[in-house]
Amino acid sequence: MIQSPGVLLYVVGFLLLLGPLVVIHELGHYIVARWFGVKAESFSIGFGKELAGWTDKRGTRWKLSLLPLGGYVQFAGDMNPASQPDAAWLSLPAEEREGCFQGKPLWQRSLIVLAGPAANLIFAIAILAAFLMAYGQVVATPVVGIVEPGSVAASAGLRSGDRITAIKGEAIDRFGDITRIVAPRPGQSLDMTVERGGRTLGISATVGRKVDKDQFGNEFTRGYLGIGPAQADVRPVGPLRAVVLATGETRDMIGMMVTGIAQIVTGQRSTEELGGPLKIAKYSGEQLSLGWRAFVAFAAFISINLGFINLLPIPVLDGGHLAFYAAEAVRRKPASQRSQEWAFRTGVAFVVVLMLFVTFNDLASLRLFGG
Repeated sequence: MIQSPGVLLYVVGFLLLLGPLVVIHELGHYIVARWFGVKAESFSIGFGKELAGWTDKRGTRWKLSLLPLGGYVQFAGDMNPASQPDAAWLSLPAEEREGCFQGKPLWQRSLIVLAGPAANLIFAIAILAAFLMAYGQVVATPVVGIVEPGSVAASAGLRSGDRITAIKGEAIDRFGDITRIVAPRPGQSLDMTVERGGRTLGISATVGRKVDKDQFGNEFTRGYLGIGPAQADVRPVGPLRAVVLATGETRDMIGMMVTGIAQIVTGQRSTEELGGPLKIAKYSGEQLSLGWRAFVAFAAFISINLGFINLLPIPVLDGGHLAFYAAEAVRRKPASQRSQEWAFRTGVAFVVVLMLFVTFNDLASLRLFGG
């Protein structure tokens, strides 16, 4: 087991991770807004008191703020966190309002909001595609080569040479598809379709639960069958193919996140598996200690998380704004200011409670604090 890299590296890793991801997210909003002619009044990395900054020729104040736990872009006409215009904006001449966020058509405002999470997902796809081009793709057909004695697979009747063609009705094209479906479902019963000697068989197995431990002592629970592929090859990947594969990997990761959230909500997984800023800082420091490749791969994973979470329909997040815009498109008029204010307050309260809860989880689980 590798020794803990220490608190200083946790802090450095966290800042090196979160800073660029926040910049990328907010640049997504900024670039699309500028494309539509919206003026940005400020672009902040972090919240609270400004530590340093400058104003560009367009009048945008670029600044670094005290609390490095996020960031924001403040657009003209977008005068509060609920994206509601204030009296000062309403009193502006029509030509000035056209250059403000609230003066833009609904579809443009929607694209500006969507651009932040999309930028995080595109960034992750770019990293994964670069890795595929540099190191190739591991290709393994869904043919069972190894069945561990006494495993779930052995008890279910799987044999070496079996070809798994479907799980839960989903077609299986490669061995990685098996891992993707099985890993997030410990304890669940899965129906599999298997080809054996020219015959098609139906096999049911209850996924085992395996606790893996990394070199830093972190434990991860995953579903486990106890099988390995018959053969695996590494193949070179061109740029276009790399982007397609990286997009598929990103989609699969989001699917696993959705499954994980559903399992926590339904009680199939413990809420102790939720992590917050402290745990992310710990993992980022650990990955940084392993080298740039491990750290960049972790950054891609967190970028996908950031993009996905911001798309959730929770008021105060980008997804919450998009939900209001969708309702506006259906109703042909925006929701009332009062309803938006209440939704925003509820969203803030939910996010604050969630942050406190995951921080408590972090404190309870991290060895630094006696976990």
